[in-house]
Amino acid sequence: MAQKATIYKIELSVSDMDRHYYEVHKLTVAKHPSETDERLMVRILAFALNAHEQLEMTKGLSTDDEPDIWQKSLSGDLELWVALGLPSEKVVRQSCGKASKVIVYCYGGRTAEVWWEKIKNSTTRFDNLQVVNLSAQDTGDLGKLASRSMKLQVNIQDGEVMLSVDESIVYVAPVKLKDVE
Repeated sequence: MAQKATIYKIELSVSDMDRHYYEVHKLTVAKHPSETDERLMVRILAFALNAHEQLEMTKGLSTDDEPDIWQKSLSGDLELWVALGLPSEKVVRQSCGKASKVIVYCYGGRTAEVWWEKIKNSTTRFDNLQVVNLSAQDTGDLGKLASRSMKLQVNIQDGEVMLSVDESIVYVAPVKLKDVE
């Protein structure tokens, strides 16, 4: 029998001084049976970094043709495509053709570095692609914050991120490997 997704209820309070965005999002997030706490928290971090009233979590791991997070305009145009992990060059290419802006949050330490070295030359032609690396230490610490019901405070200033749940605080320093031109 197939395992079912685990539901997480998250009150995400975002204070983004870089974008002057201050809002509370009440999220119900389904964690796929094969998804780790680390990946779930990276997904929530990516949501916070791109928070917008029209930003949505998608079905994620259970569908191949959708990103983890997306933002559509009121007319249905795909404005933002957010992918996590180490997508193939083909998936990156297809994503860049579908959305106005694509952001890949890669993580996994040395594995992410090897992935980027392998595909970076083939991504130079995509002006709408941004690639952000999250260190293994940062994402490992993020995974420890995960709980089924949490009030998560995210403060973003000068590209640095502070996440807190209760008395636990994690600092994340995203590194842009490629920026939108």
